[in-house]
Amino acid sequence: MVKTAIGEFTRTFFEALAAVLLVSFLSLGFRTGSVVALTVPLVLAGTLLCMLLFGMEIHRISLGALILALGLLVDDAMIAIEMMARKLEEGWDRMRAATYAYRATAFPMLTGTLITIAGFLPVGLAKSSAGEYTVAIFQVVGISLLLSWMGAVVFTPYLGFLVLKVRANGDTLRQDLFDTPFYNRLRRWVDACVEHRKTVIIGTVALFGVGVATLAQVPEQFFPLSNRPEVIIDLWLPEGSAFTQTEAAAKRMEALLAKDEDVVNYAAYLGGGSPRFFLLIVQQLANTNLAEFVVMTKDNEARERVMQRIRLAFATDFPDVRGRVMRLNVGPPMDYPVVFRVFGEDPTLLRRLADRVAEVVRANPHTVDVNDDWHERIPSFRLVLDQDKARALGVSTSTLSQALQAHYTGIAVGQFREDDKLIDIVWRAQKNLRVTADGLPDVTVRTANGRSAPLAQFVKFETVFEDGVRWRRNRFPAISIRADVADGMLAPDVAAQIIPQLKSIEEQLPAGYFIETGAAKEDAWIAQKSILIWIPLVVIATLVLLMVQLQNLSRTFLVLVTAPLGVIGAAFALLLFRAPFGFVALLGIIALAGMIMRNSVILVDQIEQDEKAGRDTWSAIVESTVRRFRPILLTAAAAILAMIPLSRNDFFGPQAIAIMGGLTVATALTIFFFPALYAAWFKVERTPRAGRQETALPFYPTHNGTPEEQPVAVPGGVA
Repeated sequence: MVKTAIGEFTRTFFEALAAVLLVSFLSLGFRTGSVVALTVPLVLAGTLLCMLLFGMEIHRISLGALILALGLLVDDAMIAIEMMARKLEEGWDRMRAATYAYRATAFPMLTGTLITIAGFLPVGLAKSSAGEYTVAIFQVVGISLLLSWMGAVVFTPYLGFLVLKVRANGDTLRQDLFDTPFYNRLRRWVDACVEHRKTVIIGTVALFGVGVATLAQVPEQFFPLSNRPEVIIDLWLPEGSAFTQTEAAAKRMEALLAKDEDVVNYAAYLGGGSPRFFLLIVQQLANTNLAEFVVMTKDNEARERVMQRIRLAFATDFPDVRGRVMRLNVGPPMDYPVVFRVFGEDPTLLRRLADRVAEVVRANPHTVDVNDDWHERIPSFRLVLDQDKARALGVSTSTLSQALQAHYTGIAVGQFREDDKLIDIVWRAQKNLRVTADGLPDVTVRTANGRSAPLAQFVKFETVFEDGVRWRRNRFPAISIRADVADGMLAPDVAAQIIPQLKSIEEQLPAGYFIETGAAKEDAWIAQKSILIWIPLVVIATLVLLMVQLQNLSRTFLVLVTAPLGVIGAAFALLLFRAPFGFVALLGIIALAGMIMRNSVILVDQIEQDEKAGRDTWSAIVESTVRRFRPILLTAAAAILAMIPLSRNDFFGPQAIAIMGGLTVATALTIFFFPALYAAWFKVERTPRAGRQETALPFYPTHNGTPEEQPVAVPGGVA
C-alpha cells in the first residue's frame, strides 16, 4: 500500500514538474527556461535535506505539500531570470544584468515569499486533530519557499550569467520591447480601467459578493474518503448475543467473501475490532456480539462492487445482523459521519428523547443504518431480597453474593502445582445448571445454622430490560444517534438538513437536557475554528512585512485589501468542478491571500520606483502594470498548471482546484482591478505629461557613475 501510494504521488509530482518546465521553456525560451529548470532540483534537494535534518517523514501529506510547493517555488526564479533576460535583451552585459536582477528583486521577493508562507501559518499553528494531521503542509511549503528565494537571489543570477547570452541588437530591442501590438493593446485596457475606476471597483465588489454567495452553495466535506482498496465490514448481533452466535454469523460472511472474485483476501476478528493497521482507523471495543472483517479487494472499482454486494447480502441474507460496510477515512479518525448527541441525567427519559431524535434522523432520505451507541436493551434477572426473611434465616447480602458467584463464576478452593505453574482449583456448578434461568430459584444458600435454603424462600425474581452499556461525555450521560450517509451525499450537508428539524424537540427539552451535533459537522467546525483563530496573527505578520517593504501605511492597507479576492475564483471553480468545500479547500483559500498579496507588493514596488524615477503617478501605474504583466502571468501560469495533476488527488483535489480558480481570477484582477484601485485610493488624476506620446527615461546611475539606462524617447513612455 505504501509503495503504491508513493508511486501515485511520484507520478503526480513529475506531471506537475513537467507542467512547470513547459511554462518556463515556452514563455522564456530554452536557455532562460533551463535556468528555472535547474533551480527546481536544487530547491527540492535542499527541501528534502531539511526534512531529514528536522526529522520529518515522507508520507501522504508531506508528498502532497511538495507537489503544492512545486507550483510556487519557481516564482522567485522566474521573476529574477525574467528581469535579467529583459536587461540582456536591452543590450546589457551579463554581469550588470545579473547584479541588477539581484538588487531589483531580492528584497521585494523576500517580502512576497514571507507573505505567502504567512498564508500557510494557521495550518502550522492549528491546535486540533486536523491541524496535527496537516501540519506538514506548512512545514514543507515554508521550507521550500524560503529555499526557493535563496536560490533565486544567489544561484539563479549565477546560472543566468553562465547560460544566457547578450543580445547583439539590444539597442533596437530596448525601444521595441514593450512597443508591440499586444502590449499597446494591454496598455490601452489598463489605461481604460484607471480612467473608469469606479465602474471597475464596483464591478469587482459585486463579483466578490457573488463569489461569497457561491461559496455558501458549495457542498461541505470535512475530509475525503480514502482511496485505499480495503473494505471494513462490521456485523453487530443483538446486544447480549453469545459468542457462538457471532461466530456463526461470521462464518456465513466468510463463505460469501470466499466466492467473490473481486476479493483478494480477508481477515475476521470475533468479539472485537481489528487492530490499528492504519493510523486513521476507529478501533472497536471488545463485544461478544461483534465480528469485524478487513477485506482487501483488487482495486478501487472492485471495492465499490464488493460493497454493493455485501449491502445486498445484509438486506436479504442476514436478518438478525445489523451490518455496516465502509471505506477507510482520510483525516482525523471518525466512527460515523453523522452524529447527534442527547445529554441528560435520567437514563429512562434520555432514552425516550434519543428515540425521538433517531426518528427524525431516520426520516431523512439520505441517512443509512441509524443506530445509537447504547445499543438495544438486554433482558436480565433482577433479584429483590426480602430483608426480613433473610435475617430470619440468617442470610446476609454478602453470603448471597458469594453463593451466586460460586454457582456461576466459581471460587478458588485450592491450587494445583504443575511443574513451575500454580493452577487454581475452582468449585462451581455443572454447566447445565449454570446456563438455565429457570433453575436460579433452586440455587441454595448456606444459612447461619449451617443448613441450606433455596433462593426462592427470601428472594423475588423480576425480568427487566436494562442498558447493556451507558456512555458518558464530559461527565454527562449521553446517547449518540449515529448514521451513515448514502453514496453521493456529503455528511455536513445531510447534518445541515436534519438540524432544523430537531428544533421542535429542543424547544420541549426539560432543564438540563440538550442536543449536540457531532461527527463531521462538529469536527469541521473545530478544525476551521483552529485555523481561523490564527487569522489575526496572519494579518499582523502580513502588515509588518508590508510595512517593512513599502514603508507606507496607506500602500500597506491597499495591498491588504486585495487579499480576499481569491474567494471569487475559488468559489466558482469548486462549484464548477463539483469539489466539496472542506478543511483542505479552506487551506487553499487562505494560502491564496498570500499569493495575491505577493503580486500586489511587486506591482506597488514597481510603481513606487517609477514615481521616484520621475514619472507621474498615472503613467507609473499603467507602465508598471504593463512591465510586470509577463512575470505575474508566468508565475501564475506555473502555479496553476502545477495544480492540475494534484487536482485529481482525493485528498488535495479541492485545495488544488481552489488555488487554480482563485489564482486565475486574481491574476486578471491584479492586472486590471488593482491599477484602478490604486488610482482611486490615491485620487490619481491624469496630467498633461501622462498624455504625452513621448517621455524621456530617467537615469539610474551605477556605482561607477555610468548610466544604467540612456534617455530614449519611446512611444507611450515605456521604460
